[in-house]
Amino acid sequence: MKTVYIIALLLLVVGGLNWWLVGFFGFDLVAWLFGDMSSLSRVVYSLVWLSAIFVAYAALTDCNCKK
Repeated sequence: MKTVYIIALLLLVVGGLNWWLVGFFGFDLVAWLFGDMSSLSRVVYSLVWLSAIFVAYAALTDCNCKK
């Protein structure tokens, strides 16, 4: 479970970086890399969302996934 937690955190960093770029520069890195709303970019956005849900769950519960 620790590996899943680390991957989820890395995906959240990628998502946070992407939103920072969108907010400050109007540049969507994921869309630039994979195409505007292509299947692959939708997968990346969905994985970032799932990572946020997983990390929030781990933070709010006594999850052993961080150890």
